Amino acid sequence: MADDRHQQRQQRLKEQVDARIAAATEVRGILMVFTGNGKGKTTAAFGTALRATGHGKRVAAIQFIKGDWPNGERNLLEQHGVEFQVMATGFTWDTQNRETDTAACLAVWQHAKRMLADEQLDLVVLDEITYMVSMDYLPLEELIAALQQRPAHQSVIITGRGCHRSLTEMADTVTEMRPVKHAFDAGIQAQQGIDW
Repeated sequence: MADDRHQQRQQRLKEQVDARIAAATEVRGILMVFTGNGKGKTTAAFGTALRATGHGKRVAAIQFIKGDWPNGERNLLEQHGVEFQVMATGFTWDTQNRETDTAACLAVWQHAKRMLADEQLDLVVLDEITYMVSMDYLPLEELIAALQQRPAHQSVIITGRGCHRSLTEMADTVTEMRPVKHAFDAGIQAQQGIDW
């Protein structure tokens, strides 16, 4: 009797899932936002980049903020043809110089605009770009225009805390990472291969 009920529940679930899959008929690139105060935004973005690369998709990435910090994602993905461009100054709380940070942002933004216009690219990751907008290094309107004008098949991932409402409203998928517990808060050092 329990097996029959389980089978009936699973059949109803299957029918619901099949109906949703059948209703999804539009084919186009999507805009994804990974935001929030929790860990995992960049990890989720590069997990998606890894998946796309594994399926033979062309991927490129811009890293705002990270500078020359050791980067496991870059170490692996560049070996598989993923172009990385990294903002030269790194962490803005280290540089503490608005003029040089803005110049570095705008320099790497030129690569991002090129990528967002490239018909050959299937996925572009704009890692930590939310900070560039919130700190007024990059005009929001310029980012929105580049996103709107990108090739129709191209997907984009935006990461970073405090994503501007205009970007979350235009996004197709928004995930907010919420911190519940983090080892760093307990005094445990960030670890290469786990945290970066």
